[in-house]
Amino acid sequence: MSGIERLGLRVSSMISHPVAQAQRWVTIHRLDTDGDREWKEVLSVIAETDELELSHNDDGSVTVRWEQQEAEVTGRGEAEFEQEEELAPF
Repeated sequence: MSGIERLGLRVSSMISHPVAQAQRWVTIHRLDTDGDREWKEVLSVIAETDELELSHNDDGSVTVRWEQQEAEVTGRGEAEFEQEEELAPF
């Protein structure tokens, strides 16, 4: 597994975590094992994703925020949530 794949999986896991989903934000810290190229690539993908807002923090970390998805009521009276566009594979 490449460095970018590891970082992509870590970031994806952090965004998918139930606490992050409930608060609709997560702060990502760069680890010593994250290379410059990999870090920049992952941040670029996040920045290009319309549903995500990226904030660079003074300590070098990055906070990712997103809005709650709107439910769409189907003809059967059931709520369906719009599928978020997945992040590009790393």
